[in-house]
Amino acid sequence: MAGTHASGGSFAEGKRLFGLKRWELALKEFIQVKNEPGAGKEDVELAYYMGLCYTKLGRYDDGLLYLEQVITAGADPLRIYQCRLTLAYIYVITNRSRLAEFELSQLMKNGFASAQIYTTLAYAAWVQKNFPRALELYEKALEIDENNTTAMNGIGYILVDTDRDIMKGFKLCRKAVDKHPQCAAYLDSLGWAYYKSGNPQEARMWLRRALDLAPGQEEIRRHIRVVIEDMRP
Repeated sequence: MAGTHASGGSFAEGKRLFGLKRWELALKEFIQVKNEPGAGKEDVELAYYMGLCYTKLGRYDDGLLYLEQVITAGADPLRIYQCRLTLAYIYVITNRSRLAEFELSQLMKNGFASAQIYTTLAYAAWVQKNFPRALELYEKALEIDENNTTAMNGIGYILVDTDRDIMKGFKLCRKAVDKHPQCAAYLDSLGWAYYKSGNPQEARMWLRRALDLAPGQEEIRRHIRVVIEDMRP
């Protein structure tokens, strides 16, 4: 690790705050360390944490800058794996799915074939409305980890939303919620599954739970609007 400053108090405090998910305060500590006189500007560990903080705060372009530094510096394989996964996530949610696929394909070429990679690839395919490909990739994730709730929820939602197999999709969404009852994305999928299976009253209840946990999610709000509109006499 370049620079002894990374073992100092500010860096340690930043890591402590990061562990508490207090991203903004953690980032302030890391920026302070970076700006110290004589600090190593290319410190890989510092860049790693700054990239993650920026990503958590939704400042994706800043996050990309620091995560790319970690990859370019040739950090240890685990760090590169984590950074490429995070880059792929950023590219997916910023509608750059092809770049996400590139990052993940690089990982797979290097022997990393995890359920998380397959679920991220599947999500990228879903964003591009390539539903057969998304289902195929989510299934691969389940082959690696049969209890992967991201894959369960992903398959369930697609089956329900595209009317491919509403009952099978409903069961998978229900299973994901049973395992993680406080996950807004899973609650949203289950609520939508109830709606698509003809139960708008139950749908509204689950969707409201999802919205309580994630009030800023437009997809949940869209689902609720559809359900409420359908319930009007």
